[in-house]
Amino acid sequence: MARIDTPRPVRGTQDMLGGTPDAFQERFAHVVATFDRVRRLYGFQRVEVPVFEATAVFARSLGESTDVVSKEMYTFEDRGGDSITLRPEFTAGISRAYITEGWQQYAPLKVATHGPLFRYERPQKGRFRQFHQLDAEIIGAGEPGADVELLVMGDQLLRELNIEGVKLTLNTLGDAPSRDAWRAALIAHFEANRGDLSEDSVERLAKNPLRILDSKDPRDRPIADSAPDIDAYLTDEARGFFEKVTAGLDAAGVAWERNARLVRGLDYYRHTAFEFVTDRLGAQGTVLGGGRYDGLIENLSGPSTPAVGWAAGIERLAMLVDAPEIDKPAVAVIPMGEAAEAKAIGIVADLRRSGIPCNMSYRGNMKKRMQRANASGAAFVAILGDDEIAQGCATVKNLQTGEQGSISFIDLDAHLLGAIEQEEFRQRHEAALALSGFAGNEQLKP
Repeated sequence: MARIDTPRPVRGTQDMLGGTPDAFQERFAHVVATFDRVRRLYGFQRVEVPVFEATAVFARSLGESTDVVSKEMYTFEDRGGDSITLRPEFTAGISRAYITEGWQQYAPLKVATHGPLFRYERPQKGRFRQFHQLDAEIIGAGEPGADVELLVMGDQLLRELNIEGVKLTLNTLGDAPSRDAWRAALIAHFEANRGDLSEDSVERLAKNPLRILDSKDPRDRPIADSAPDIDAYLTDEARGFFEKVTAGLDAAGVAWERNARLVRGLDYYRHTAFEFVTDRLGAQGTVLGGGRYDGLIENLSGPSTPAVGWAAGIERLAMLVDAPEIDKPAVAVIPMGEAAEAKAIGIVADLRRSGIPCNMSYRGNMKKRMQRANASGAAFVAILGDDEIAQGCATVKNLQTGEQGSISFIDLDAHLLGAIEQEEFRQRHEAALALSGFAGNEQLKP
């Protein structure tokens, strides 16, 4: 019989298992949990949008000429003949929902979400074809204070994740008159140097000239570096908006640097553009970025609506955080024999309902089960055998101190709750003594 090989995972995807030595799944979950806590602090409501949308949602939002639309989207025709695309980013779907679901009545609306996104691009460190992002948006607020709130929120998220070596870079794209005047000046500058531009930048000159400013091609850098900055073309209103954003950041104690070459190519972007960047991830240095997109919802045939938002790669953030402590069971229940196993099922259910994390060992002799209990990090074991069943009690042992005793089944959950609290106090006390340089023999009194 011919052997059928197991299909391999699709390139650019990953499987994550908790409790492994690299602890990546724990770091991933820690990023998500921290984001969820921070977004609540800032009053951002959780929102869910579909994993796939009509292709037009992304084509009109991201622009037909962008690499994402022309080269990277996972697009297919469904059985009904409709063109469907797996979402490559969140903002377009959230903007579509804002229009079609009547969310305008809640404006200004602060929303946040996280989940998988899909782009067909070359996988590399911190970059996958199925990847995950955090996303935060403020829709319906045209004031610079909304930009400040999102930037301060992003800064706090990175602080609470204890990610060091990240800096906020900031630029203004101006209002519509500012951007139009700057775009015309850039086109004139690049046209004058067309013969020295790379092939990609010549193509961008016709479709998306602002993108030439952040070209990585060595042939383009001298020309891009000598291009005019937007400052000379800012209207008074646009200059005042940017000054209020930077003043707000200063008032909130958020450090920032001006990057006059930080751009967004699509015409609906306005005013603030920003990136939190690091040199710890190689070329993929942006860990959180976004900007103001006042024209996007109108571009999707909705009402003229100001909006600002950011997104952050969960995988990239997880690569930068320390591994959190892995959750451990407080109690390992070890039944020996069929009668003990039947009794243990009820005991474990009761302990968990009382809020005590616990596991039950299913196989092996007593020695092996005790070894697994120790390896799991459990603080206590509750042992059940024929003798314990006959006496209506369990043998409870503290794996840290070695102390043990018989506890009736009726009193077991209450006893363990108190014992766990006492053990946690003991460990905190000993840790404090170790830091202060004293031995750990002192009398413990909670």
